[in-house]
Amino acid sequence: MIRKALVIVAAAAALAGCSKPPAETPVDTTTAAVASGGAMFKDDVEFLKAHTKVEVLTDATGQAQVAVNPDLQGRVMTSTAGGPGGPSFGWINRAVLASGENSLHMNAFGGEDRFWLGPEGGQFSIFFKKGDSFDLDHWFTPPPINVGTFPVTEKSADRIVFRAPMKLQNYSGTAFDLEVVRAVNLLKKEDLAALGLDVPAGVSWVAFESANEITNTGKAAWIKDTGLLSIWILGMFTPSPAMTIVAPFRAGAESELGTIVNDAYFGKVPADRLVVDPDRSVIYFKGDGVYRSKIGLTPRRAAEFIGSYDAAGRVLTLVKTTVDPAGDYVNSMWEIQKEPFRGDAVNSYNDGPSAPGAKPLGPFYELETSSPAAALAPGAKLAHRHVTMHFQGDEAALDGIARKALGVGLDAIKAAFGK
Repeated sequence: MIRKALVIVAAAAALAGCSKPPAETPVDTTTAAVASGGAMFKDDVEFLKAHTKVEVLTDATGQAQVAVNPDLQGRVMTSTAGGPGGPSFGWINRAVLASGENSLHMNAFGGEDRFWLGPEGGQFSIFFKKGDSFDLDHWFTPPPINVGTFPVTEKSADRIVFRAPMKLQNYSGTAFDLEVVRAVNLLKKEDLAALGLDVPAGVSWVAFESANEITNTGKAAWIKDTGLLSIWILGMFTPSPAMTIVAPFRAGAESELGTIVNDAYFGKVPADRLVVDPDRSVIYFKGDGVYRSKIGLTPRRAAEFIGSYDAAGRVLTLVKTTVDPAGDYVNSMWEIQKEPFRGDAVNSYNDGPSAPGAKPLGPFYELETSSPAAALAPGAKLAHRHVTMHFQGDEAALDGIARKALGVGLDAIKAAFGK
């Protein structure tokens, strides 16, 4: 289990904020990403068993498996499409887990699907205390989503359910009482067909969803004037020089739909790391884990899929969510905001050093989705579904899946940065 030592690691704040990124610094991804870089699923599971409690979900064939940790806030740590001896797709921070230490800023345990809540910054932030400066020293992940167990209420071969009460307070002093219910389910081939995806013969695959729900268990309604919460799901994956993140977007004039992509989180992303293709309505973003940067798409721009392709390992990863183009989404920028409910619905983060000479938090890259803001009366609920899928096989077979979900084929993805 994770012991509650008080270890402050400012670099743990690398997932958020809006400071200018440093120049590129080479990173030894073989060492830093030791958990998942070439690891077999069974090796990651054995490591997790040695340091945490882990539950393994499996399909009828035993090939699709998912490792879930109740004592790490019910997060999905990793998955495989090839049984115990298959590749492990999630990024796991072995050094942090083995240390047993707890960072009050953020526990970067890793995992393909972790439960968080927003907003991160602004006058309604739940990561900053009232009156504190919006900087790394004052940034703290709320304890209920940073450390501790999500109790299991249901478990079967391919499904697990957690339920956890929480109390939070935002920057403006508003208190929230809520209950989280989180279910992780392995998906079947017919579930993918319902998403419009057909899996060709010869492709290995695993797909799972987290179905997340929050309930206002307090006596007061949650209203815009005092701040709202949102469900925020983040998946951490192993970076690679051959990893390209792909984010389709809704076409349309900026006067109507706004800016295509928000890359202001850590300063503008250089042109050799972020490419917008208006003809195909798709964004390409490097997932190499050597340059700290983040992008986001508003609900007016975000599509329901975001993904990545590892050309070296021939692994196509997709994340599917539901986006309400007219919905209010919380704003997580680190500033007092003029528009606190004009935030992003879909994000991607690429890890790297937070300052010249500093070590990266991982490195890793992330695919993230958020729910609309939860304006809930007492007893009311808000749900958010986040689906993660991995496909591995010949590029000719993977190409059709990429075109269907992302709107572009693998040749275009590989050519985005001159590979």
